[in-house]
Amino acid sequence: MKVSTRRGRALITNGALAVLLLGGAVFASTRLGADRAAGEVVPRTVAAARGTVTASVSASGAVESARTRALSFGTTGTVEQVHVKAGDEVRKGAILATLDDAAARENLSAAGATYRSAVEDGTSTARLYAAYVKARNAYREAQRTLDGTVLRAPFGGTVTAVNGSVGGSSSGSSGGSSGGQAQTSGGQQSGQPGASGFVELADTARLRLVGGFTEADAGRLKLGQAATVTFDALPGVTAAGKVSQIEPVAATSDNVVTYPVTISLAEVPEQVRLGQTATVQVVVGRAENVVTVPSAAISTSGGQSTVTLLIDGRQVETPVRIGVRSASLTEITSGVSEGDLLVPPTPTGTTTGGDQRQGGLGGGLGRQFGGAPGGGR
Repeated sequence: MKVSTRRGRALITNGALAVLLLGGAVFASTRLGADRAAGEVVPRTVAAARGTVTASVSASGAVESARTRALSFGTTGTVEQVHVKAGDEVRKGAILATLDDAAARENLSAAGATYRSAVEDGTSTARLYAAYVKARNAYREAQRTLDGTVLRAPFGGTVTAVNGSVGGSSSGSSGGSSGGQAQTSGGQQSGQPGASGFVELADTARLRLVGGFTEADAGRLKLGQAATVTFDALPGVTAAGKVSQIEPVAATSDNVVTYPVTISLAEVPEQVRLGQTATVQVVVGRAENVVTVPSAAISTSGGQSTVTLLIDGRQVETPVRIGVRSASLTEITSGVSEGDLLVPPTPTGTTTGGDQRQGGLGGGLGRQFGGAPGGGR
């Protein structure tokens, strides 16, 4: 009986030792597996989806009138009346200012009498015909001089400057010249009218913006492309327009080459004023119902674009052909199908690790790609 008892105790002891050894082996295996899994990095992925890509380019500039005029009297004389001031809205044909016309009227009266006499004398001889022509021309010139004492608006618009005052003199000109850019608004000034004209007028119903586009962006622009204009001083206010002119000659400032491009505004909000700073965005490409991937997932070197696909757990670098490209999305015309998983490039300066995947590459891309399908696995 004692022998059996000892043997039973030995069996119990040996069984306990076996259980302990087996548990230790399982624990060690589990711990090794966990350490190995912690060392492995599950790549952050994004899925190719189907959608719309809109590409655009932008530039800034100032609002100006598409039609301006520097107006001057048609003759010399003393300013008698000024009917407008800077900021006034005028209609076509409105009288803006007048000169003292007493001398002009006297000259017209005398020229008229001479002309009527020549008409009565007839043109039967060469001498009479020559006298008739001379009298007629003198009368017409006197009429133009009288007409030149009145300054009228050639079109409806806004007075942007008055460069003269009552009592001042007018040097006279051919009646003003068209300006390509809106003049700076200013108050009424005394003294001689400036070279830009006695009154400066701008058509505020026809506004435009001239922006300087970079060489690369200018090459993507075409006449008639749609544009959207936003205004720095008017949050939430936008205006629609289109590309109406692309200058063929570049402008260089601080070693930066840009091309002036004119954007004509269709309907101008009432709040918009001449000279306001604005930003124009021109749509240069649009693709609908196409395979799209985040632009940041594409690498380009030597003119070849590639993406990294996750296939059966392996990362495979794959050449692709791209179509319309924007800052956030790019159209893929070949190389990637809808639903394929892509591994975006790791940002420079980041490391891959368990915690780094959430705060670094994973978190950043998740926010950048706006939660694209397949964004985390």
